[in-house]
Amino acid sequence: MKLHTLLVPGFLLLLFFGIAPNVRGQDPHFSQFFASPWNLNPALTGAFDGRWRVTANYRDQWSSILAPVPFRTYSAAADVRFGVNRTDFFALGIGLLHDEAGTARFSQNKGQLGGAFLKQLTGGPRRADHFLSVGAQVGFGQNSIDWGRLWFSRQFDPATEAPDPGAGNGEPNAGANTNIYLDFNAGLLWYVLLDNGGHWSAGAALHHINQPVVTLADNDAERLYSRWTAHTGGQLPVNENFSLMPGAQVMRQGPALQANFGMNIRYSNNDRNELAMRLGAWSRFGNRLDSGLQADAVSVVAMLELERWMLGVSYDITVSGLTRVNNSRGAVELSLTYFHPAERKTRVVCPRF
Repeated sequence: MKLHTLLVPGFLLLLFFGIAPNVRGQDPHFSQFFASPWNLNPALTGAFDGRWRVTANYRDQWSSILAPVPFRTYSAAADVRFGVNRTDFFALGIGLLHDEAGTARFSQNKGQLGGAFLKQLTGGPRRADHFLSVGAQVGFGQNSIDWGRLWFSRQFDPATEAPDPGAGNGEPNAGANTNIYLDFNAGLLWYVLLDNGGHWSAGAALHHINQPVVTLADNDAERLYSRWTAHTGGQLPVNENFSLMPGAQVMRQGPALQANFGMNIRYSNNDRNELAMRLGAWSRFGNRLDSGLQADAVSVVAMLELERWMLGVSYDITVSGLTRVNNSRGAVELSLTYFHPAERKTRVVCPRF
């Protein structure tokens, strides 16, 4: 790999760290961020080898200590790309996300439309193919709480020493949800197709550019923090059958900072009906408000690729101080992707970390 190929992802990560402290809510996240392109970066819309793609993700976190109401996240997206000429494309997509947490089932619901333009920068005989993608998403969201699952001190009956759900709670905002809010995201992606069949990519995205109001009460000051994301990774062939797939992701949203990095090892039979398997481990670090980055979890990942389908399963092993409560049991995550083949062969492929 040429030196300038590696300098681009490094520059994007430095740029991210330079601007992140100036931003100020937290979004759900996926350990298999590389299998959830819609939530990772709007510029990944249409960045795959095929005509259209459908992805689905599910995450179940901390069932060991929060059952029967653990943190759960569901996401689904579909995107399709259209040729502008032999090398350039534009793409359209739609994505939905539902996240719920806690006894009161605090929920986030979002629906978005997105688009991206993929432009070939360089390429040809004896030259690596470099591509640049610019993408954006616009949509709506709403947050809510199941107020029927909560009780307040005014509802406590001293005679029975138990809460009385039928009594008035006296809360002025009980039953309120957020207003339906408008949400904007944008991103940039660069990737290169290497001569040996590998590829490398780097991208940056900004979610919630408009910092929408997400208060459950009458307070316009409660806004959703913008979220900055920087990511890089790729596929580096070792021989005809094995490849290394390293990657990294850094996110900052308000005071919260998170970093993920690791590697999958991919085996492929390289037959016409391709069967491939991936095994890997990924580390996640997060900051505590009174200290720097600390280890949070280690994710063990297994993925199966069969022609047009890709199935991923991962498990988060807690390594933080929370292990004293959950005995290292963290989150289970599933991902499923379907790629519909293109009408003609192209060299625009999805950067797979």
